[in-house]
Amino acid sequence: MAKNIVYSAEIEHTQILDENGKLDARLAKGTLTDDEVVFLYEKMSVCRHYDEIAFKLQRSGRMGTYPQNKGQEAGPAGAGLAIKKFGEENWLIPCYRENIALFLNGLPMEKILLHWMGDERGNQIPDGVNILPISIPIGTHPLHAAGIAWALKYQKKDGVAVAFFGDGATSEGDCHEAMNFASALNLPVIFFCQNNFWAISVPRSKQTGSETFAQKGLAYGMKCHQIDGNDIFASYKIMKESIEYAKKENKPVFIEAVTYRLGDHTTADDARRYRDDEELEAWLGKDPLIRVRKYLESKKLWDDSKQEALEARAKEIVSEVVKNAEGIEKPTTDDIFDYTFASLPPELQIQKRTGRTSSIGQMPEQETLGA
Repeated sequence: MAKNIVYSAEIEHTQILDENGKLDARLAKGTLTDDEVVFLYEKMSVCRHYDEIAFKLQRSGRMGTYPQNKGQEAGPAGAGLAIKKFGEENWLIPCYRENIALFLNGLPMEKILLHWMGDERGNQIPDGVNILPISIPIGTHPLHAAGIAWALKYQKKDGVAVAFFGDGATSEGDCHEAMNFASALNLPVIFFCQNNFWAISVPRSKQTGSETFAQKGLAYGMKCHQIDGNDIFASYKIMKESIEYAKKENKPVFIEAVTYRLGDHTTADDARRYRDDEELEAWLGKDPLIRVRKYLESKKLWDDSKQEALEARAKEIVSEVVKNAEGIEKPTTDDIFDYTFASLPPELQIQKRTGRTSSIGQMPEQETLGA
């Protein structure tokens, strides 16, 4: 009886801009222009300030629990720009640490604050913006991405669905069902896993026995990548290539972005209870904003005066966003009825008009409701 190797695989790790701001020009060819790097740095800086203000809003009782994006801006920034540039039919299905990707793809900044303030209008996505509301349950929304990709393929549209999720989501059955569904049906889905080493207080070492999270896609026959998740160049490059591949081949892709959350899991968490200071300190040196600024300064594209102007502008932008979110008009009871049905049933029309539920039980087909 012969023994044969029936399967083997390799997964590449891509880093183009290292933590010292040094660029691999060969790998960077055809990726981000200088103007785009400046643009993304400015956007990431605004989002970092947005994070800080959101934290203060929660602490002052003006907003509910909030998950900071601090330290994880680069992956969604590079990927988000690629999603925007390479397909008008692309869809973005987020978790809750992809603020910059959402803003780059047309979501008003007020929407995220409204969501965490408990105002459902924060989940009302403007027409023409191909984004789903942020998903709080862990690992459920990759299923939505697979469904959207199925619709894109069925309708012969030139787009892909991109699901962002954390490493903890890969421990959920829904995530694996989505990947199996996408692979079995050959769907244009990109699964973007932000591996920040912690699923709340569960470390990566207890999360999985796999050497990487990227290899989880291999079981479903996917093309798999691992990238430095704090590198905007790597994120942009691999997302661009993945979009092109998913569209051309009608097949899913798995991307693992290795990053780190520099803050607590949420404002309801205290990471000091389970995370070593030495680990945090090591990752502070890999801050994506610091490395991009070092790169820009090395190319004489940035200096202290520009930084000062950017910080002032970020304060103005975020201040206006907070003002708009807190100053929104009070919701009306019409909202209860207007966003569920394409055509409102007669009994709900009565309830909407009268503000009463007395119509329930008055229709013959509902007579049992009064029993």
